Amino acid sequence: MEALKTSSRTAPPPGPREQAPPCVELEQLSRHYVVGAETVRALDGVDLLVRYGEHVAIMGPSGSGKSTLLQILGCLDSPTRGRYRLDGEDVGELPESRLAEVRNQRIGFVFQGFHLLPRATARRNVELPLVYAGVPAPKRREAALSALEMVGLSDRSHHAPDQLSGGQRQRVAIARALVTRPAILLADEPTGNLDSRTGAEILDLFDSLRSPERALVMVTHDKALAQRALRLVALRNGKLEYDGDPAHVPADLTHA
Repeated sequence: MEALKTSSRTAPPPGPREQAPPCVELEQLSRHYVVGAETVRALDGVDLLVRYGEHVAIMGPSGSGKSTLLQILGCLDSPTRGRYRLDGEDVGELPESRLAEVRNQRIGFVFQGFHLLPRATARRNVELPLVYAGVPAPKRREAALSALEMVGLSDRSHHAPDQLSGGQRQRVAIARALVTRPAILLADEPTGNLDSRTGAEILDLFDSLRSPERALVMVTHDKALAQRALRLVALRNGKLEYDGDPAHVPADLTHA
């Protein structure tokens, strides 16, 4: 694999999002857990299509299935039934070795807690997915520096996490998520550990990183953050209850 090379995907033409190719396709996706004598339906027959270039926020009350959906989108969990296609590839049909490649190369993760290696520099943290992918050191370095430049941290590449502010650490985490040029960027409460001003700066960064080459899916309980998305999906009791304009979602579906 060559990091940050020009994507083989064809960028969609300008115009309505319906003209862009699908990135995520879920068909009757369900995830059930057996707890004692009870079956918990964390997800129950979810249909969802997310196209390249879209920025989608996912909300819902506690226990609605948000975290389970994100785990499945990230190939960290498998559905009980239903189908998940990522960039046209049926994830459910893949062997574990290929799933590991998909997680590393096709999916970028941004977490609330940053998850940076404390003794590694910003550049080394960003290089990590490329190390796992077997990318040679010179190409890793070039790709990591390019990703750090994208998030405005090219002058902090040699700093360790404890030498960076919370917002800067999250920028490093975003650069790490972007370094493999993923098909989808998944963000789980990405401003949850930040003050309001720094959180707004991170949201501005996400806005600037919108691209026809990837989709962005963000789980949040923050209505203000969800308003920044182009589209909002709300879950309740494992079912998709709303899919549309963030300004019009029913208030009872956005409670934490």
